[in-house]
Amino acid sequence: MGEQQSGVALVTGASSGIGAAIARRFAAAGYRVLATGRSDLRLEALGVDFPGIERVVADLASAAECARVVARCVERLGRLDVLVNNAGIYHRRTAESTSDEEWRQTLAVNLDAPFYLSRAALPHLRGRRGCIINIASDWGLRGGREAVAYCASKGGLVLMTRALALDHAADGIRVNAICPGDVDTPMLEQEGAVDGLNHAEALRRYGRLSPTGRVTTADEVAALALFLASPEAAQITGAALSIDGGATA
Repeated sequence: MGEQQSGVALVTGASSGIGAAIARRFAAAGYRVLATGRSDLRLEALGVDFPGIERVVADLASAAECARVVARCVERLGRLDVLVNNAGIYHRRTAESTSDEEWRQTLAVNLDAPFYLSRAALPHLRGRRGCIINIASDWGLRGGREAVAYCASKGGLVLMTRALALDHAADGIRVNAICPGDVDTPMLEQEGAVDGLNHAEALRRYGRLSPTGRVTTADEVAALALFLASPEAAQITGAALSIDGGATA
C-alpha cells in the first residue's frame, strides 16, 4: 500500500476526520484530489501540507449540487478515477425523539448524496475503469442504540454499495464500502462531550468497546481506502469491510 499511485480522486466530507485523512493519504500516494466540505476555513487548512489538493465548498444535499461537484472535478482535473463518499452526520436519537427534519437530513447526507454523486460519476468512472468507496459504519451492519436514522442510512449505503457493484462489475467499475467502528475523529470527541467526557476519556470509554482495546485511527481507515483503490484490490467489489478491532466479529 506504500507504492505510488496516480489518478484523480474526489473525496467528500474532507474538511476533518476520516475525509481529511483520506484526502491526505491519496495526495501523498500521487493522486490529484478534489476535496469537498462545508467549511472553507477547514478545507484551506487541509491544503497547507498538500498544495496539490483542490478544494470545493459544497452542500451535497441536492442532486444538482452533487452533479456540479462531479463536473467541477472533471473540469479542473481532467478525469475521475475514484469517488470516496465520506460525508456523514449523526444525531443521537431514538425514533420517538428524532424529528422529521433530523430524519430527512440524516438520509439526505448519508444516503441521498452518495447516490447522487455515484450516479453523476459513473459515466466518468466507466471510461477509467474506476471505483467508488463508500464510508459506511459498523452500524450499517448491526443495530446501534439511539441511532435509528444513522443506522437506517448506513445500512442503506451498504446495500446500495452491493447493488452498484453488481450493476457495474461488467463496466470494470468496483464499488466497496468501509465500515468503521469508533474512530478518533471530531465526531467521536463531540459524542463524548455529550456525556461530559474530555477527548482522552472518550477514547478510553469507546476503546473498551473494541476487542483490541482501542478505537481506530482515521489514518487506518484512509490506508484501507487507498488499498481498495489500488490494482491489488482489482477482484474486490461489493464488499463491506469492517475496520473496528473485531467489534462485529
